Amino acid sequence: MVSEAAVLQMSKSLNLTIVLAVGCILVGCAEQSVVQKPLAAVEAANSHLGRMPNVRTTAYTRIEKGGHRNALGKYLSGRHVMSAASDWSRFPLGTRFQIVDTKEEFIIDDYGTALIGTSTIDLYKPTNLEMKRWGVRNVDINILQWGSEEQSLKVLGPRSKHQTPRRMIAALQKKNVVRASKVASASKQAVARTSSSRTLD
Repeated sequence: MVSEAAVLQMSKSLNLTIVLAVGCILVGCAEQSVVQKPLAAVEAANSHLGRMPNVRTTAYTRIEKGGHRNALGKYLSGRHVMSAASDWSRFPLGTRFQIVDTKEEFIIDDYGTALIGTSTIDLYKPTNLEMKRWGVRNVDINILQWGSEEQSLKVLGPRSKHQTPRRMIAALQKKNVVRASKVASASKQAVARTSSSRTLD
């Protein structure tokens, strides 16, 4: 027969096991929510990233007008992350992307007169031969990180006496006005819905 002490000991062990199991479940749930919240924030922040199909690309090299330096005054990069030029109102300064077929990665750090008003991206190639080989291609790109319209405006502002920067500044400001009016309209609609629901109560 099982002694009373053994039953008491088994009861304590069972209680301890149940407490530990419940504790593990609670800790697991807490850790999961802590991990999920930052992941959700990262996913929301990157929801605008993704594939852009059929983007027109051209190529340029340092022997063309503009020389060895990009719009920031730094040397054009032909290494791991290569320089590229665009209309900054379409692809802002600092936009990083990868060409799907070649896996080459580029960053927008330059602009060009012929690109203004277009969605064409001009890819920097270190040699004249590579530039000619590239030619004009429509490619799929993965946007890895969107650049900053604010930074674009900071760089372009002091150059506003020139036509090319002035046109990009106007396009960027127009986008900001449209965005601000959409936000204002959404706010007015939310206020109207709130006040109409209050009058119904």
